[in-house]
Amino acid sequence: MPDAAAFRIAVTGVNGFVGRHVAAELADHGIAVVGIGIQDQAAVDLDAYFSADLVAEWPSIGPVDAVIHLAGLAAVGPSFDEPQRYLTVNSSIVTNMGEALVASSSKARVVLVSSGAIYDGNQPLPLTERSSVDINSPYAVSKVLNEIQASYYRGRGLDCVIARPFNHIGPGQGPGFLLPDLAAALARAGHEPLLVGSLSTKRDYTDVRDVARAYQLLATQPELSHQVYNICSGRSLSGNDILAGLLKASGRSEVHTETDSARLRPNDPVDIVGDNSRLRKDTGWAPQNNIGDTISDYLRHR
Repeated sequence: MPDAAAFRIAVTGVNGFVGRHVAAELADHGIAVVGIGIQDQAAVDLDAYFSADLVAEWPSIGPVDAVIHLAGLAAVGPSFDEPQRYLTVNSSIVTNMGEALVASSSKARVVLVSSGAIYDGNQPLPLTERSSVDINSPYAVSKVLNEIQASYYRGRGLDCVIARPFNHIGPGQGPGFLLPDLAAALARAGHEPLLVGSLSTKRDYTDVRDVARAYQLLATQPELSHQVYNICSGRSLSGNDILAGLLKASGRSEVHTETDSARLRPNDPVDIVGDNSRLRKDTGWAPQNNIGDTISDYLRHR
């Protein structure tokens, strides 16, 4: 593979929350970024942009040194209402990408983004790449299917590596996730009680900018020893920890919370934490952003 500064890397889903951070991370390293999105125009400055419905076809983007594949349906909750759509959309994109790259005899490294959500949360922690999988949502089904597709295309000559990121957090994140939802509720609450789900459960949160850096390293590393890599902080935080960080960053001392039973998830694991030692060893990656800075940056740039 060439020096990173000479790379030309395609990023699917470049206009999304993670895609924008990945594009910025690549550009910071002098890498030419080829963005692909369903929108007519790019949301960030890129070296090239292709508007395409990847469910229908893979665009003619020319030779690239790597593809960081982020596009697809990414929320767990809505997948229960549209299970077949999640399977169709997420698998079709990988098929179209894989077939196009194989047909062009591409040597590109494909970083296929799966999810830490495919792990069984009720097993010994921390979760490693060898931990057992629990397919408990249509979203998880689609991600496991994508991993199987990656294995298939690896057999056809593509250099495919799978990334399993755990919970993302950071600037630009939209509603439907803990930090933005708590921040919005806190802004509305005033002196009224804050309605929340369970804030005692703990999850492994990683700043989205650290996740983007992991993708960059996986895409540009000359040699990788494994086919699957966890991307996680290696520690877990509770919802109460996130709320405390929000209160501190916004200058508030306290807030009264009340549990909204409609937001509770039955059988939700009490704690989830991942093991990132494989990624650290093979790429030198380590998380650089602490949770306080992450929350403050989110409030400044939401």
